[in-house]
Amino acid sequence: MIPKENLKKVRQIEIRTGRLVNDVFAGEYESIFKGRGMEFHEVREYVPGDDIRSIDWNVTARAGHPYVKKFIEERELTVIIMADMSSSGSFGTRNKMKIELMAEIGAVLSFSAIKNNDKIGLLLFTDKVEKFIPPKKGRPHVLRVIRELLYYKPESKKTSINAALEYLGKVLKKRSVVFLISDFMDSNYERLLRILNKRHDIIGISIADPREKDLTDIGLVEFEDAETGEELFLDTGDDLLKKELAKRRSSFIDSRKKAFKSMSIDSVDITTDKPYIEPLILFFKARAKRFR
Repeated sequence: MIPKENLKKVRQIEIRTGRLVNDVFAGEYESIFKGRGMEFHEVREYVPGDDIRSIDWNVTARAGHPYVKKFIEERELTVIIMADMSSSGSFGTRNKMKIELMAEIGAVLSFSAIKNNDKIGLLLFTDKVEKFIPPKKGRPHVLRVIRELLYYKPESKKTSINAALEYLGKVLKKRSVVFLISDFMDSNYERLLRILNKRHDIIGISIADPREKDLTDIGLVEFEDAETGEELFLDTGDDLLKKELAKRRSSFIDSRKKAFKSMSIDSVDITTDKPYIEPLILFFKARAKRFR
């Protein structure tokens, strides 16, 4: 039995994100994702003028004369929300924690998908795959996806994007749109990401908090790494420390953006101190222009 307060929060997110989908994303979603792929339909005998690249050589060999593959445009998409549930998401110094932002963004994308009669699936990961919900259609299914995003209690605290990518590569048989939502505090996942992006359409959504780059001067503070449990004391008034932290954070962001660009992966940067609506709208509109 789901607690009433949990159901109430899910319902609030449904109302809020439902309006966003209807008012903002309805047309853009379809224009940037629909018709991006083709699916196999049947084989038929070759006729003069057919593209020889479409010849099915296996059927041709068996039949003794040429056959070609016929494809049709995909009528529906499979959309996967791939959400990082590691402990670094339980951080937020402004309006929301990073994990709460992930849930709302996942809800917007999920409702956009079902409004266009697409299937939506969910993969929650830490340093392992915590939960996978196969893609399905319908409002009850989307509400389940949102509940899991909001209230799932992960078994692990650490992060392995590689583990999630490897699993997804095995279970996704059909070309899909994959939204990878994470703070990307991980490394050495680029090779698998590049491989998976050749088969699927991957969009990275980066969630960050401004205090990860800019410390407020509140004196000597004890910090604990949420994933490793390591503790250390930092003087938040130390200008050299603050400059070094900002430098490292900027380098981290630049490296991720360069990697994504080299793989032709679109990405959206969202922070806890600002509404997520504007960067999502800008992403949808910019991508829509490319595909028109």
